[in-house]
Amino acid sequence: MTEIIDLLLALSQEIKDLKARIELIRATRAERLKDTWIDNQDVMQTLHISQRTLQTFRSNGTLPYSKIQGKFYYKVSDIEELLQSNYYNPNFKCDGNK
Repeated sequence: MTEIIDLLLALSQEIKDLKARIELIRATRAERLKDTWIDNQDVMQTLHISQRTLQTFRSNGTLPYSKIQGKFYYKVSDIEELLQSNYYNPNFKCDGNK
Protein backbone atom coordinates (compact mmCIF):
# COMPACT_ATOMS: atom_id res chain seq x y z
CA MET A 1 0.00 0.00 0.00
CA THR A 2 2.81 2.43 0.85
CA GLU A 3 4.43 1.63 -2.51
CA ILE A 4 1.29 2.77 -4.33
CA ILE A 5 1.15 5.95 -2.28
CA ASP A 6 4.83 6.63 -2.99
CA LEU A 7 4.25 6.06 -6.70
CA LEU A 8 1.25 8.40 -6.70
CA LEU A 9 3.25 11.09 -4.88
CA ALA A 10 6.12 10.72 -7.36
CA LEU A 11 3.70 10.88 -10.28
CA SER A 12 2.05 13.97 -8.81
CA GLN A 13 5.44 15.66 -8.50
CA GLU A 14 6.31 14.75 -12.10
CA ILE A 15 3.05 16.31 -13.30
CA LYS A 16 3.78 19.50 -11.36
CA ASP A 17 7.29 19.64 -12.87
CA LEU A 18 5.91 19.17 -16.38
CA LYS A 19 3.35 21.93 -15.87
CA ALA A 20 6.10 24.26 -14.68
CA ARG A 21 8.23 23.44 -17.74
CA ILE A 22 5.29 24.05 -20.08
CA GLU A 23 4.66 27.46 -18.53
CA LEU A 24 8.34 28.33 -18.87
CA ILE A 25 8.30 27.34 -22.55
CA ARG A 26 5.18 29.43 -23.16
CA ALA A 27 6.69 32.45 -21.39
CA THR A 28 9.94 32.11 -23.29
CA ARG A 29 8.08 31.88 -26.60
CA ALA A 30 6.02 34.96 -25.77
CA GLU A 31 9.16 36.89 -24.91
CA ARG A 32 10.79 35.84 -28.19
CA LEU A 33 7.73 36.93 -30.16
CA LYS A 34 7.87 40.39 -28.61
CA ASP A 35 11.23 40.94 -30.30
CA THR A 36 9.90 39.72 -33.64
CA TRP A 37 9.49 42.12 -36.55
CA ILE A 38 6.52 41.80 -38.91
CA ASP A 39 5.69 43.54 -42.18
CA ASN A 40 2.76 45.69 -43.36
CA GLN A 41 0.63 42.75 -44.44
CA ASP A 42 0.90 41.02 -41.06
CA VAL A 43 0.08 44.24 -39.19
CA MET A 44 -2.94 44.98 -41.37
CA GLN A 45 -4.26 41.45 -40.91
CA THR A 46 -3.61 41.46 -37.16
CA LEU A 47 -5.26 44.82 -36.52
CA HIS A 48 -7.89 44.50 -39.29
CA ILE A 49 -6.92 47.86 -40.75
CA SER A 50 -6.34 49.18 -44.26
CA GLN A 51 -3.03 50.16 -45.80
CA ARG A 52 -4.06 53.82 -45.54
CA THR A 53 -4.78 53.51 -41.81
CA LEU A 54 -1.41 51.89 -41.27
CA GLN A 55 0.23 54.74 -43.19
CA THR A 56 -1.57 57.20 -40.89
CA PHE A 57 -0.29 55.31 -37.84
CA ARG A 58 3.25 55.69 -39.19
CA SER A 59 2.81 59.36 -40.12
CA ASN A 60 1.38 60.51 -36.81
CA GLY A 61 3.75 58.39 -34.70
CA THR A 62 1.08 56.04 -33.40
CA LEU A 63 3.11 53.00 -34.43
CA PRO A 64 6.93 53.00 -34.59
CA TYR A 65 8.50 51.30 -37.58
CA SER A 66 11.70 50.51 -39.41
CA LYS A 67 12.08 50.94 -43.17
CA ILE A 68 14.53 48.92 -45.23
CA GLN A 69 14.67 49.39 -49.00
CA GLY A 70 11.11 50.68 -49.10
CA LYS A 71 9.65 47.92 -46.94
CA PHE A 72 8.22 48.69 -43.51
CA TYR A 73 8.66 46.51 -40.43
CA TYR A 74 7.06 46.74 -36.99
CA LYS A 75 7.88 45.18 -33.63
CA VAL A 76 5.22 42.88 -32.21
CA SER A 77 5.82 44.46 -28.79
CA ASP A 78 4.95 47.91 -30.20
CA ILE A 79 1.69 46.57 -31.61
CA GLU A 80 0.84 44.97 -28.26
CA GLU A 81 1.62 48.25 -26.53
CA LEU A 82 -0.66 50.13 -28.94
CA LEU A 83 -3.50 47.70 -28.25
CA GLN A 84 -2.94 47.83 -24.50
CA SER A 85 -2.83 51.64 -24.41
CA ASN A 86 -6.19 51.78 -26.22
CA TYR A 87 -7.84 49.06 -24.15
CA TYR A 88 -11.34 49.97 -23.04
CA ASN A 89 -13.44 48.09 -20.53
CA PRO A 90 -17.00 49.43 -20.48
CA ASN A 91 -17.65 47.77 -17.10
CA PHE A 92 -14.93 49.80 -15.40
CA LYS A 93 -15.79 53.24 -14.07
CA CYS A 94 -13.26 55.97 -13.31
CA ASP A 95 -14.03 55.93 -9.59
CA GLY A 96 -12.95 52.28 -9.40
CA ASN A 97 -16.46 50.85 -8.94
CA LYS A 98 -17.94 48.30 -11.29
